[in-house]
Amino acid sequence: MPIAVRPSRLAPLLLAAMLALPGPSSADDRLDGPYVDAATYARGDDALVEAWYAMTYQLPRQFDQVCGDTFCEGEYTNYQPLRFQCSVRRDDGRIGMCVWSFAASDEYLLPRSGRIVVQPEVRHCRTPLAPGATLPAMLDAVAGGEALHAALPGGHSIFDGLVDCL
Repeated sequence: MPIAVRPSRLAPLLLAAMLALPGPSSADDRLDGPYVDAATYARGDDALVEAWYAMTYQLPRQFDQVCGDTFCEGEYTNYQPLRFQCSVRRDDGRIGMCVWSFAASDEYLLPRSGRIVVQPEVRHCRTPLAPGATLPAMLDAVAGGEALHAALPGGHSIFDGLVDCL
């Protein structure tokens, strides 16, 4: 359902949305678990750090190149990539999952009142990876510069995951 947003109401809406995000719900989700984020896992290995940041730098730029011809033609024409994140087992580098978050909106003007109605959209797109894929293997697969379209461990690409999501 569309939401009419006035500037004075934006901050409480954002706060409410943030409070609605799931937090740690069990002992498995606390900070002392076996998984860390990819940047933390890569820390200490300069080649992995460089490869991780090169990939996360390339992805939004490559998305912008294909957006207008693919995902940005429907109801939401302004998808913006937010963050690409992976969980990695700290002891062996196996990826738990990778998710790329996107935000979009659809706005329209109410001519009688001058109000703008905003319909926000947030998507979290999972990256298709083979079970047991490691962070180093994924980064090797995207090392050629085509991070969005490179075949990842398992044969699919990050783009394939977006097709199923956006």
